[in-house]
Amino acid sequence: MDPKRTAALASAAALAGSVVLLAAPAARAEVVDVNYQCKTPIGDKSAVSPIGIKGVRSGGGYKITMSWQKGVSSSPVELGKGAMNPSATIRLGGADSGTLAVSGPANPAAIPANTPIKISDLSGTYTPKKTGKVTFTPGVLTIKALGTTTTCSPGNNPKPALALDVTAASGGSSGSGSGSGSGSGSSSQSGTPGGQLPQTGPGDSALALGTLGGTVLLAGAAGALWLTRRNQAVRR
Repeated sequence: MDPKRTAALASAAALAGSVVLLAAPAARAEVVDVNYQCKTPIGDKSAVSPIGIKGVRSGGGYKITMSWQKGVSSSPVELGKGAMNPSATIRLGGADSGTLAVSGPANPAAIPANTPIKISDLSGTYTPKKTGKVTFTPGVLTIKALGTTTTCSPGNNPKPALALDVTAASGGSSGSGSGSGSGSGSSSQSGTPGGQLPQTGPGDSALALGTLGGTVLLAGAAGALWLTRRNQAVRR
């Protein structure tokens, strides 16, 4: 085979390999079974539900959505439309730690008595402080209905349902994060966007230089006054 043609084919193969690597997914999601142990107003109950978590880039953060494929717990009486309000936490791991709070709408339709309660999709905004791979694992589910509260905790130490390569809004360094992501549907890692420190610009620099100049001017004036008084004392 012609050496030039061989080299061209090799280059094309290498380029194709690079394209495949660049196109590699930045997220890995899977449905995990969560064995919920629930504390209800009428006693302890348990239920297993497959749960999925998805993450989509949104502005300087990521919209994280948690979904249930089966109902959990139940009510001895019918829950009318809008009577049940769910919320949950997601445990963060990998390059970050803490929890992310997610919430969603109340039940869109009445839930019959003694029927597994289907939870609507819950979502929240996660804003990373650092760049790296973060895992998201289903945490505690809370159901409020008719003035009562039911708390369901995972009893089987489930695996992460999502592993996501995240980028800090400020282009922060990679490594382990130490902040928590709790909050009402959003990460408490917010504050300034992406955990950025307040930005300084030309105006701030001018203010700093002006302050410095004023200090030097005052120091010079004080020195001149001291020298004048000293000379007058010598003449006397």
